[in-house]
Amino acid sequence: MSPHRPAVADGDRGADAPAAARAARSLLTSAVRASAGRTAVLVSTGLLSAAAAVALPALLGRSLDLVLAGSAHAGPWLALCAALVVADLLCDAASAHLTGTLTARSAARTRRLALCRVLAAGPGAAERFTPGDLVTRLTANVTEAAAAPATAAAAVPAVLLPVGGLVALAVTDLWTAAVFAAGAPLLVLLLRAFTRGTRSGVAEYQRVQGDIAARLVEALQGARTVAAAGAAERERARILAPLPELAATGRRMWHVYGRAVARGAVLLPLLETGVLAVGGLRVAAGHMSVGELLAAVRYAALAAGLGAVVAQLSGLLRSRAAAMRTAETLAAPAVAYGGRALPADGPGQLEFRGVSVVHDGRAVLHGVDLVVPGGATLALVGRSGSGKTALAGLPGRLADAATGTVHLDGVPVAEIDPAVLRREVTYAFERPALLGTTVADCIAFGPYAPPPAEVVAAARAADADAFVQRLPEGYDTPLDRAPLSGGEAQRLGLARAFAHAGRLLVLDDATSSLDSVTERRVAQALLHQVRPGTRLVVAHRVSSAARADLVAWLDEGRVRAVGPHAALWELPGYRAVFAAPDDDSGRAPYGSAGNDEPAESARRPPESNQPAENTR
Repeated sequence: MSPHRPAVADGDRGADAPAAARAARSLLTSAVRASAGRTAVLVSTGLLSAAAAVALPALLGRSLDLVLAGSAHAGPWLALCAALVVADLLCDAASAHLTGTLTARSAARTRRLALCRVLAAGPGAAERFTPGDLVTRLTANVTEAAAAPATAAAAVPAVLLPVGGLVALAVTDLWTAAVFAAGAPLLVLLLRAFTRGTRSGVAEYQRVQGDIAARLVEALQGARTVAAAGAAERERARILAPLPELAATGRRMWHVYGRAVARGAVLLPLLETGVLAVGGLRVAAGHMSVGELLAAVRYAALAAGLGAVVAQLSGLLRSRAAAMRTAETLAAPAVAYGGRALPADGPGQLEFRGVSVVHDGRAVLHGVDLVVPGGATLALVGRSGSGKTALAGLPGRLADAATGTVHLDGVPVAEIDPAVLRREVTYAFERPALLGTTVADCIAFGPYAPPPAEVVAAARAADADAFVQRLPEGYDTPLDRAPLSGGEAQRLGLARAFAHAGRLLVLDDATSSLDSVTERRVAQALLHQVRPGTRLVVAHRVSSAARADLVAWLDEGRVRAVGPHAALWELPGYRAVFAAPDDDSGRAPYGSAGNDEPAESARRPPESNQPAENTR
């Protein structure tokens, strides 16, 4: 298993904290604006419920006084109290329904926005986050962030209710209000301490959750390797290693919450008891009625409504922390495209002009100058880490050069319309991702859907038609019911590329899992059954390099030499690229798996074709 890497470097996280906070605020604000209508209705129902809750104690107190006095007018007041209770229940039911729908719609919108941004950023987004952490951000974190509009809407009446209770208490009796106001600063300090303790804890908890998810996805992706190595227990320990940190963070959050509840459980009854005591004295002195005392006690309970405020505040803090993690996925800049078209009759000439590529702060390519004539096949050869895949990714803008430009038929690829670029530059990879519902969908997956006849023709060219026909439902077999070997999956990836072949076809080690006979058949089909065009081939086999018109030999990110394979074979360093690590002869390991003996002309190249080695 590859070592676990953090989703975002700690230094980057610290340096980008203010920007992430601004992005989170922007994300939450846009979510509220997008659902302004529903949020306004939710706020309105909350305010109506709060108004009913504030009015009810006064009405109950008045009704009690009338009942105790034996008045005949108590009936209408009691009916009004009942109406307020029903209205409060209806408002609560409407708020619950609106909260659910508003959160669901906000989650769908935010998730769609984040997913579109991640896909628009291309492979660069995947380099910033591990797959598991990215999935956590786009699922659980988005759901928590999407609760912000509903939580904010509920927070308005949750805050106004204590304020309204305090005002109504003052209107009912100033002395009882003064007793309650004396303890109000302690409530403010309690909420402040809760906010501080929760803010950092929530962010850390969500980060560790993402870390565990990333480790789990890594293990699932390498399940066969884990099983073959007998490392299940070791992987389990690695995946669950952050659990103590998660537990510690969770305990800290519960301690903060518990302290707030415990202190509130002591403070609030004291305040209510103080109000009741003073109110009782006022009733005994004849300055308050029994009904007014009931109203004062109820208003004191409303004014001390710490639980609702704490719950809404906790929800807002969780939403803010989740929004910061979601906003980080939006920070990856989308790939900027131009709007230019390619010459209609262009041969597919590819040019790299002073191209340098930097990855993770390390230079991968250094000032590469290279021309691939239109219609030619160029093989990229070099040891692992020499920059072959980095160079192959530039024409289709799977990555962009730090310096220099790449031109296709004279047009910089950065200025080409994305629809044109995707149609004209096609890729086949070593480990293709098989997307789609059925095998036919997988081959047709691309910028356009080729007709069924072209799908079958592409499968034949990739030597895949025979095994596809043996599947239970042929081309209509669902992918999840199609058991595929590594070579068969690679052939489906080749078929997909062949079905969409444009003027430039890039094969990034796309035949590495094929046996020599199948590779030779695919190579012949590529010449005669696939749309003609320029080919850029990342080659590891001698046979692949020998079949190419030209070979570019890369070494440590630089082009050492360019020429026919037969001519390059005279260079000992080039021959060593194909040699086994323990082969001191500098010759290719003929007959070994994955390497074919080159043709006689490759072993004895004519003197006139020998290139000069570039020692740059």
